[in-house]
Amino acid sequence: MGEYSTATEDLGLRRRWDRIAGGLLGVHAGDSLGATAEFLSWAEIRERYPDGIREIVGGGKLNWPAGHATDDTDLMRAVVLAYLDPGDDVVRAAADQMVKWWVGEWPGREPGSRPRDFGGATFTGLRRYQQLEDPRRAGAGEGQAGNGSLMRCLPTALVVPDQERRIRESMEISAITHDDSRCTISCAAYNEIAAALLDDATPEEAVAVGHEVAVRLGGNDVADAIAYGRQLKPDKAVLTGETYLANAGRGYVLDSLSLGVAAVLDFRPLPDVVIDIAHLGGDTDTNAAIAGGLLGIREGVSAIPERWRSKLQFADEFLAAADTFSGR
Repeated sequence: MGEYSTATEDLGLRRRWDRIAGGLLGVHAGDSLGATAEFLSWAEIRERYPDGIREIVGGGKLNWPAGHATDDTDLMRAVVLAYLDPGDDVVRAAADQMVKWWVGEWPGREPGSRPRDFGGATFTGLRRYQQLEDPRRAGAGEGQAGNGSLMRCLPTALVVPDQERRIRESMEISAITHDDSRCTISCAAYNEIAAALLDDATPEEAVAVGHEVAVRLGGNDVADAIAYGRQLKPDKAVLTGETYLANAGRGYVLDSLSLGVAAVLDFRPLPDVVIDIAHLGGDTDTNAAIAGGLLGIREGVSAIPERWRSKLQFADEFLAAADTFSGR
């Protein structure tokens, strides 16, 4: 009985590690794949890449090296590092890591250099944090509802087992830069979907959990975005480019949340779904990163092609973080 119990526990730990690693590398892979087409429309992508961008090749308007992290993966890495060394306050630790990214204390960057890509709310929030030294008063304010905190929020779902703490930290880490309620509640709902997947829920069950949390937090617009994502079919939308999203997937947090929900409910293999999400145009790297995180948890790290994984800037670091987060 003891040997059976140990084997079952080992299997559970391996499965948990696989999903955590899949989530972290799923964000990174989606980001690096989508970076090639960032800011392009569906029509422009279709003209240049009729079959979609199927490999991580870099380039794009910001001329990224293949597999290099954009601000999406970099800022998720900041949250990963905060959970690896949270000190007395993981929210402050996350803000401090984001500032290091902002001022150039970051792998692959010239010390003192600014990132080549960042959003307005991120700029405002980090500047306010530097001035006020209080991560809970630093946000860009209501009306700034970009997807810049949703793209980085996943580590909280992978680390924190208690739901109420997980919701609180998801919202507070969002609010360092993005304190509009659409952003904070989207991060909480997304992380509840991710945490449910990590705990063996089906995608439909996980999405239902996220929807319930959005409603409970008073985020009816977030709940509506989740409901719309349930209806949206990436394989159909990519044929015409018509998603009927409020801002056509160009950086609005609720658009990106809808696309993430649509992706995790699409039962095709991870690469096919991520490629289609990126092919829809707009904020392609962030939309694909948000979708890739949920798909990576759903399917595990092996679902991400080795030819993609081998190019990712922080692949080894994220795999090591998965060891720690899973308790291996």
